[in-house]
Amino acid sequence: MAVARPPRLFRLGLTGSIGMGKSTTAGLFGELGIPVHDADAAVHALYCEEGVAPVEAAFPGVAVDGMIDRSRLGARVLGDEAAMKRLEAIVHPLVRARESRFLDEAADRGAALAVLDIPLLYETGAQDRVDAVAVVSAPSEIQRERVLERPGMTAEKFAAIVLRQIPDAEKRARADFVIDTGSGVEVARRQVAKIVEDILGSLPGRAKEDR
Repeated sequence: MAVARPPRLFRLGLTGSIGMGKSTTAGLFGELGIPVHDADAAVHALYCEEGVAPVEAAFPGVAVDGMIDRSRLGARVLGDEAAMKRLEAIVHPLVRARESRFLDEAADRGAALAVLDIPLLYETGAQDRVDAVAVVSAPSEIQRERVLERPGMTAEKFAAIVLRQIPDAEKRARADFVIDTGSGVEVARRQVAKIVEDILGSLPGRAKEDR
């Protein structure tokens, strides 16, 4: 007797430029019980674990007390494209390995949908490994206000970060879903719920089960 294979896990990429409210939005998916893999959190973990040795080897002096000091590392790579590419060549494969484990575990638990929170999704070509993309967006004045409220952030740092990111308008045009965080969390929460409902309702064998 053939054993039925579980439905394939739907991978939703979540992205958005700095200050657009992506982390808050990822939390809204989590509130609905959707597994979320946070690429930034994975990088933070790597800088305390398996990423310490290779990053310190490439950028001597950025490790402090056995962990990568993000401020020191940022000072070494921000604005230096060659240095940034060296760092990405180290970090991206390690993050991908963690992402792969996350997806396997989500599928094993029977999840139908998982979210991959990837800040530089389009910039790194990660759209090719997801089934759909949701872009988090907000008006530019709200974005700037949010970012400049962050500790240690300056207008110069903000400008340098934005230069490395695809413009918001282009991300919105390329996305399958757009989540507007400029009108408050409750509006975004309703948008997230609708996206989850639409995706789950479209999956073979899931429509009746998830209703």
